[in-house]
Formats: sequence, structure tokens, C-alpha cells
Amino acid sequence: MTTKNYQHVLALEFAVHEINENVKLLPNISLGFHIYESYYDEWMTYHATLNLLFKSCRYVPNYRCDTRRSLMAVIGGLSSEISLRISDILDLHKLPQITYGLFAQEKKEVRQPCSFYHTVLNEGQQTMELLKHFQWTWVGLFVVDDDSGEHFLRSLEPLLSPNGICLAFIERIVSHHQEEGMDYFNYLFSTAYLRFKQSTANAFILYGRPTTINWLMTLISLGGAGYGENPSLRKVWILVGQVDFVLTRLQNNWSFEFYQGAIFITIHSEKLVGFQKFLQNMKPFRKPEDGFLKDFWEQAFSCTFPKSEDPMKNDGMCTREERLESLPGPIFEMSMTGQSYSIYNAVYAVAHALHSMSASTSKHRPRMDSKGDKFQDLQPWQVVPSQEFIIIVKKEEEEEKEEIGIIPHHSLVVSERLTNSFPFPSQQTPCELHPFLQGILFNNSAGEAVYFNDDKEMAAGFDIMNLITFSNNSFLKVKVGSLNPKAPKGQRFIIHEDQIVWPHAFNQVCPTSICNDHCHLGYHKEKKEGEKFCCYNCVPCQEGKIANRKDMDDCITCPEDQYPSVAHDQCMDKTINFLSYEEPLGISLTAVALSFSLITSLVLGIFIRHKDTPLVKANNLGITYTLLVSLTLCFLCSLLFLGQPNKVTCFLQQSTFSSIFSVAVSCVLAKTITVVVAFMATKPGSNMRKWVGKRMATCCVLFCSLVQAALCTVWLGTSPPFPDSDMQTLTKEIIAGCNEGSVVMFYFVLGYMGFLSLISLTVAFLARKLPDSFNESKFITFSMLVFCSVWLSFVPAYLSSKGKYMVAVEIFSILASSAGLLVCIFSPKCYIILWRPDLNRREQLILRTS
Repeated sequence: MTTKNYQHVLALEFAVHEINENVKLLPNISLGFHIYESYYDEWMTYHATLNLLFKSCRYVPNYRCDTRRSLMAVIGGLSSEISLRISDILDLHKLPQITYGLFAQEKKEVRQPCSFYHTVLNEGQQTMELLKHFQWTWVGLFVVDDDSGEHFLRSLEPLLSPNGICLAFIERIVSHHQEEGMDYFNYLFSTAYLRFKQSTANAFILYGRPTTINWLMTLISLGGAGYGENPSLRKVWILVGQVDFVLTRLQNNWSFEFYQGAIFITIHSEKLVGFQKFLQNMKPFRKPEDGFLKDFWEQAFSCTFPKSEDPMKNDGMCTREERLESLPGPIFEMSMTGQSYSIYNAVYAVAHALHSMSASTSKHRPRMDSKGDKFQDLQPWQVVPSQEFIIIVKKEEEEEKEEIGIIPHHSLVVSERLTNSFPFPSQQTPCELHPFLQGILFNNSAGEAVYFNDDKEMAAGFDIMNLITFSNNSFLKVKVGSLNPKAPKGQRFIIHEDQIVWPHAFNQVCPTSICNDHCHLGYHKEKKEGEKFCCYNCVPCQEGKIANRKDMDDCITCPEDQYPSVAHDQCMDKTINFLSYEEPLGISLTAVALSFSLITSLVLGIFIRHKDTPLVKANNLGITYTLLVSLTLCFLCSLLFLGQPNKVTCFLQQSTFSSIFSVAVSCVLAKTITVVVAFMATKPGSNMRKWVGKRMATCCVLFCSLVQAALCTVWLGTSPPFPDSDMQTLTKEIIAGCNEGSVVMFYFVLGYMGFLSLISLTVAFLARKLPDSFNESKFITFSMLVFCSVWLSFVPAYLSSKGKYMVAVEIFSILASSAGLLVCIFSPKCYIILWRPDLNRREQLILRTS
């Protein structure tokens, strides 16, 4: 007998006892139980199931000789293999079966009897949640070599790659009935132990049965000498499935230090009121009808009860005062295990289903006499399957007592008896009875809701337990988290890391289990040829990219408004690049622009004050004033290019500059044409006299300026300039500038201004040798040469500059070309007006002409 699993029987007995004490749940009905053993063997499982169905005094298959028994449901088994063997027979008789252990989901889908229910979910997804939480991406797997192990492996493998997890190895351990003494031990040592010792993984998953862990403990105890002094042997174990410490008294001196800090994923359980007291009151002399209790007591406490032939022998005798709470955990646990909790819920589920069926049929059944349908007429298929149990409803005619039967270790059988009539229809089909069990919903004594979903699963979830070992070879399981698929999203996986006790070698720091060291910030993973994707090299990020997290598959590009740091581990905000008023270059250009605009205003004032002098009159007063005003505005419009661009400044910059410059160049062209026409009109018989005067110059200025104004109007009306940001040119800065909008119109405007400049230069150059008294052409020619030279040198300087320096080049060109016109044209006149007034007389002009 496996003493630890005896709690399964006691959990069933406890549930039956509670139901019998509850007068409201099943009034006038008492429950009892029978127990059958499967011995982990298919043949014995079939034999026990057939005994359950047909055996009385002799075994006759397909004949029920014991007419007092009416089997209604079975609870079992603990493993999926035993459950399937039981269902092979029970499904033929439409008997409800509820399993209380782990069950392969795909087997349930292939073989789906309507009476099959189970209480435990797939543990593969739950294991993955744990690995993801601790970021263990390189783990070893020991799995039992049977159907349940293959199912666990198939459920786990599809989840590995999407979550970035690899198995360092998969080691299959043959199941218990295949073990062959030393041959099996040699096999384990040559494979499993060496895998364990040589693996670089720090986290191992162990899926199997209690015997699996016993073999490994034996192997480590014998082959892992010096474990306590060898930190390389310290690993974190994740124990899944039916794995548990189940020892006999002969193995009680085994040390559990090897599994210190292990993480158990166990079937969910809760503390039930009264269960501890029920166990504490358990004594062998109080339950003489329990044939298992005596054997359990002798094995658990390593004692024997006195025999009738030798009543005086006292050595090693059981005192009957032994207490279950004194037993170590591997022998017997006082706290309710997950399987026992599932059994408890399954019994209650069947009881509630029977209660609902009783209430439903009582409402619709006509009144009957005392010889009407009674409970003995109830057929097995008239009960709906509840969980992974098989419940038996049984009536004994003489003793008015009900019984429940169990197949311990793997299967439990429950039977019922009633003292009063229990009105069920005798011709009810399984489909009609199915809703009673599948539709149950109640709270158990722990306050948890119990019900089946559409897949006939109770879906109780899992508990995450932490193993704490002690120097006296005892251990304690502490609940540190839970996995509850029924919980709201975000609360389905809960774990308290601060409560976990890790293996001593990790100094109470959460261990890592990875193939190689993490790639630090600024590095990305590069796959190693011939190895799993979890093993990789770390390569620095390329220029312009970053890795701001560990173990990134590839580096990422920063957003356009950010740039990579030197270490390529973060993106930093780019600064906005524009020519500001506050910086030295901006202050200098502002000072120059204001100074020249002031000088131009002074020159205009001088000309206005001396407007009656011959020199001023001879230079076409209106055109001169217009030229000086336009030059003043040219100096001032350069200030529109300073500061951070906005809608207004972008709208005005190019259009204002080109329009004002066009007026200035038009005035220069008008002055040049006036000089040429005036000289030609002095020739005898010339027809040019009618063109001499202010009208021609004014028309020239107006026409040339209006053409430019029309071009600017079309440009601003169709696709005006707007603020824009250049994020690619400079690595660490965003160039704030203005987008021209329509590039075609922009070049039309600039081209027209260049066209006027070339005409002015050409005309002035041709008139450069006219007599000085009538002529400004030399000064105009020189000023236009300066103007054109400035703008021709502007093109390469502008294209080779970036950011705010491009704006500075443009402002400098505006200021330089405007200053060239001002100085070259007006400085000689100002010199004569201010310092040589003797030359500013009509006689002097005539004398110079002659």
C-alpha cells in the first residue's frame, strides 16, 4: 500500500460522512463505499471493473447476480491510462465516470463518452506560465515514458518557441512496471544522471509519478556524492504531474536537500473545515469495517497489531495511540492534497446532481402507490456523469444502508442506498439525465464554486507550492501562488516571489536558466549555427540603431525625432536646430541688418534734405527714394529668417525678400535706362527726347515689380511655404526650416529676380563709358557686379552648409548684395553732398560736361 495515497480514501469517507449528516441534501438516503485496487495494471483494472459490475458470490460476465446492488457511478482513476481502461467497460453500460487525476485532453477528444468528466486541466500551459514569469529559457526535461508523459510533451512543445524557450534535453524515464533493477539503474546513470550533471541549465522540469522521483533520489544519493559541497549540482526543480515524495518507512532516512527550493505545480486544493479533526480522530479500533486502515496503520507507523496466536508479544506492537499528525510528509500528509480535494468535490457533485434529479422528477411524476417505482429500479444510465469519478447508487433491501466504493490509487467507486422511495422515471435516457450533473452549481464547504464547463471540466486550476527542507530530513510545502483559468484576466497567474525559498547555492536570489549570458543593452542576438535558437552570440548594434532591452532579436531604429546614444542602448531627443536671436551669430547678423537699415535711412534723409541740389536732381529723385526705401526693407526682411520658423515667417520670408529685391533691382535698371536715354536724347535729331523724364522710369519700376508681385501672389495662393522639419540631415538635431510648398513657383520667383539682375548688369555695362556728368553707369555696373558675385557664390556656400548655417549664408547674401548696391551707388554722391559741396553746383556739372 502507498500510505500517502490513503488520504484519497479518507477524503471520500469524509465527503460521504458530511453528506449523510446533511438532512437537506439527500434526505432519507445514506451513502457508503466500496474500494477496488488497480495495481497500476491493465488486466487488474479490467478485472476490478468487471467485479464491480457483476460479481456476487461467483463471477459471470454480463450477468448481475447480486440483485441488491445498483451501480450508479465510479470515481477514477488517478492516471489517464487507468481511467481509459475503466471507461472501456463502463461506457458500454453508460455508467458515469469522474476522474480525479491528470488526463490527456486529446484522449478525451478521441474517446468522448457522454458520461466522462474530469476535474483537472492540462498542466502544459501552466508550466509555461511559470517559465515565462521567471524568464527561464533554457531548461531540461525529465518525463515519464508513458502516455501521460507523451501527452505532457506534446502539450508543452508547441508553446516553447513562441515564448522563446528551449529544452536543453529531453530524457524519458521508463514507467514503474518496466523497471528492471540494476539494469534500469545503469540506464538511468548513463543517461539521466549524466544529463543532469553536464547540463548548463539551472531549471529542470520533472514530469511523472512518485516512483519517478524515488528513482532519481536514489540515483542522486548514490551517484551525486558530495552534493552539499558541489554548487554545480544545485538546480531548481519544477515538479509537475503526479510527482510527489511518496516514501515507505524503509526510505524514511532519505535526505530531501537535493530538492530544496523545488517548485510544485499541484492540483488546486483548499482547507476544508473539519477535515483535520476528522483525520486526528482516525483510529484503527474505531473503524473495524475498514480493511485498509489496519494495513495502512502498520505500514505508516512501522508496527504490527497483536495476533491471536501470540497475544503477549509486545516488540514493535501498535499501541493504537499513534497520531497521524506525527507522520512525516512523504508517509502521510495532514493537509488535503489536490487529488483528495478533487475526490471531495466529485462526491458532492454527484450528490447535488441526484438531489436535482429527485426534485425534478418529483414535480412531474404522478402519485404512486407503495409498490410503485423505487430506487431499485433505477438504471446506471439514468445518472449523469459528474467529474472524473464513478458513483454507484445502491440499495440494500434488508439493511436500509447505502455504500460507496473506491478503487484506491486509481479509481473510486461510490454507491448509494435509500430508506424511503426515491421517485425516478424508469425509462430515462442518459441525454435526459445529463443536464442534472453538468448543470450543477454549488459552493463547497471551503466557499469555492463547483461546476462543470461545456467540456465537462471542473477547471479547478493549480497551486504553486515551494518545497522547504530541514536538516532532520523533513520538509514543508508552502503555497506561493496559483494558476486559475476561471479568474479574471490578469489574475489567472499569481505568484509571490518574496515567499519563495530558493536552493542555498543561489543565495536567496532568483536563479537564471539560460543557454548563455544575456545580451546587454546595445547588443542584439545572433544565432549560433547548428544550435537551438536560445543559444546565440551577442553582436553590437549597427550605426543608427539601438537595443534598449536585454536579449533583443534585432536592434531597432530610433524615431525620427530621436537619435541613438553612444552606447546604442537608448534613444535621445534631438535638439531643434535654427538660427536664434540669442546666439552670437544671430546677434551679429541682427546688428549688421539694423546697422545697414539705419545707414540707408540716413542716406535717404541726406537726399531728402539736399533734394534741391543739382546732384540729387540729376539722379531722378523719385527713383532714388524708391531704391533707398527698398534697400532699407531688404536689410530688415533678413530678420524674418532668424528665430524658429512658424506659419507667418514662412509665409513672408521668400515672397517678401523676392518682391522687395525685385523693386530694388527694377530701380537700378530704371536709373541705368534713364542715363542711357538721356545721353542719346542730347544727340542732334534724336527721337529719344520724348522718352526723357520720370514717366519712363516709373513705368519700368512698376512693370518689373508687378510681374514679380503676380508670381508671388500665384505662389502664395496655390501652394504657400509652411514650417517643416528635416530630421535626416543631422544625426542629433532637427533642422527647423520652411518648406517652399511649390518648388516650381519658388524657382520662377528666383529666376525672375536673376533675370532682372542680368538685364541691369548688361545695360549698365554697355553704358559704362558715357560721360561722367550724365552717368551713374560705372557705379551701377560695379554694384551689379558685386550683387551678382554675391549670389553666384551663395549657391555653393548654401548647398555645402547644413542647419542654421544655411540660413546664415542666405542672410549674409541678402545683407551683402543690399550693402553692395547701397555703397557702390550712393557712397560717391554722399561724399560730394557732405564733403565736396563745391562740386554740387550746376556750373560745375556743365563745366565737366564740356
